[in-house]
Amino acid sequence: MLQETSYFLQAEHLGKQVSSGDNLITILRDVNLTLKRGESVAILGASGSGKTTLLTILAGLDVPSTGTVYIHQQQINVLDEEQRARIRGRFVGFIFQSFQLLPTLTALENVMLPLEIQHVSHQKCKMEATEWLHKVGLGQRLHHYPLQLSGGEQQRVAIARAFVTHPEIIFADEMTGNLDTHTGELVADILFSLNQEQQTTLLLVTHDASLASRCQRRLTLHDGVLVPC
Repeated sequence: MLQETSYFLQAEHLGKQVSSGDNLITILRDVNLTLKRGESVAILGASGSGKTTLLTILAGLDVPSTGTVYIHQQQINVLDEEQRARIRGRFVGFIFQSFQLLPTLTALENVMLPLEIQHVSHQKCKMEATEWLHKVGLGQRLHHYPLQLSGGEQQRVAIARAFVTHPEIIFADEMTGNLDTHTGELVADILFSLNQEQQTTLLLVTHDASLASRCQRRLTLHDGVLVPC
């Protein structure tokens, strides 16, 4: 049972195995992690080290083979997908490397979507989404579609979408991986500014050491084990 109430997220003895033919492949082994409210943590590791697998388990998008995950003192790995989705909708925001914007929706409509799923009124959805797009510097791009935006602009839309529900934790998976260095730094500036302003817990998965250095803590995933850098 979760003991430390100052921890927003806690993972204990996580393991993940998957079958490949007659073989059992171990991706994660005895991973332990705690995140405090408002803390920023980076998880580094080579491609294929299991970083994204760990992130999806911590976010409740997947379940571990062994171990437990708590979000806001709720053990999520024993919940079904619908129950985990409710936890995610209430507490979690996501930022992906590939942006994951819907191409048939404008920037404004993409940011409104998480609120609409929560049955927030259309007027409030529009007001909140507009405010967040202004926060990330896209006040003049509200009605542009993703294909009309640069990669950096699309990622800023994704950041606005992640923050619009006022989540308590943001999971970011290689968020600058598809951006050039300068654009990646600008996007990271926005993310860390909002992290501090909103006191949102931030967990980054990245192979970029310079991005990771901006976090309060840095960990490395190697051979399925999470260790301090």
